[in-house]
Amino acid sequence: MKSQIFEKLRHASEKPLTAAREWKETNRKMVVGSFPMNFPGELAHAAGTLPMLIQEAEDPITVGHGIIYPFYCGYTRSLVDQAAKGDFEVLDAIMFGDHCVQLLGAADAVRMTLPKKRVAFYQLISSMCDPWTHGRARESFVGLKKVLEELVGNAIDDDALRSSIRLFNKNRRLIRHIYELRRTGRVALTAREMQYIVKSSMVMDKAEHTALMEALVAELERDRSTAPAGVRVHLSGHFCQAPKPEILDLIESCGATVVGDDLFHGYRYISTDVREDGDPLDALAEWYMARNTGVPCPTRVQNDIDWDGYLINAVENEKAQGLIVLMAKFCEPHMYYYPEVKHTFERHGVPHLLIETEHEGIPLEGLKTRVETFLEIVKRREAVALAN
Repeated sequence: MKSQIFEKLRHASEKPLTAAREWKETNRKMVVGSFPMNFPGELAHAAGTLPMLIQEAEDPITVGHGIIYPFYCGYTRSLVDQAAKGDFEVLDAIMFGDHCVQLLGAADAVRMTLPKKRVAFYQLISSMCDPWTHGRARESFVGLKKVLEELVGNAIDDDALRSSIRLFNKNRRLIRHIYELRRTGRVALTAREMQYIVKSSMVMDKAEHTALMEALVAELERDRSTAPAGVRVHLSGHFCQAPKPEILDLIESCGATVVGDDLFHGYRYISTDVREDGDPLDALAEWYMARNTGVPCPTRVQNDIDWDGYLINAVENEKAQGLIVLMAKFCEPHMYYYPEVKHTFERHGVPHLLIETEHEGIPLEGLKTRVETFLEIVKRREAVALAN
């Protein structure tokens, strides 16, 4: 049963556009693609569509090279490349939200490449602690709701939106429960399997995915196997795109046990629920603001919250012995913020390793040596500390 569940999650994770096409043929409804990281899928779901977060493709970038700068991140280049190759035919609309300059450029390139596709853009306020933040966020979601209503030709009523919010919350709670089972060592789940769980939630029908999560949780709670006793590490970074599974496999094959993360294709995505009572658009605006408190994001600005402080606390709570930072090449928000993370971890004496990743792949043999060395440093530091 567990293997059958993971086979469905793997299919949706590895072939998201194919899975969306299969859903569309079965349900005869629209599919709405969106950018990460702050799109409220509840609104598109309440409109009767399948909301799916557009994923970075595994395919090499070819025709997209002539449309977007080569020094943009792999996600934005892959997005434009997929648009140019006609891969987004299954999408009835694409909804963008901004959080970096490269996404803005990708949005323009997609508009130019797909002139007949409904492409909407909404801007979310990046300053999270101003008196007007909530109002501006709500305005953005009101505008997004109007665009979705025009797309489907029907109004989205509040009861439908509350129902979608409850379903999405249930899905997030189930996945967080799986995270907790893994953190406490009660289940043995690899980082690749956790990515399948979260990534499939981004692209599958939410009711179907939630049913799979309920079945998976029941299976895991019956399972008596325990997590391997490797060096406990926290994975951080990688905002828009999922880390390549072979990198996750390599880290664990070197002797690490991943016990937590703040990846977007991980805990960041399911960290925060939406309030289920009152005005649903108010609740979505509050959710948008609360996400940065739950798991801080370098693309947002909040005076009383910092990502490096959050990471130190996360490592302590998870009893992780080190931090591995996965930074997508040319990811400007991450590059700007990383020095603060490095400084904070050095100040606290917590070992950390930076790995820069590329869409085109990285030499795994060299990476293996670096990860093995890092894990050896962690073990020797702890041995010295115990001896003293």
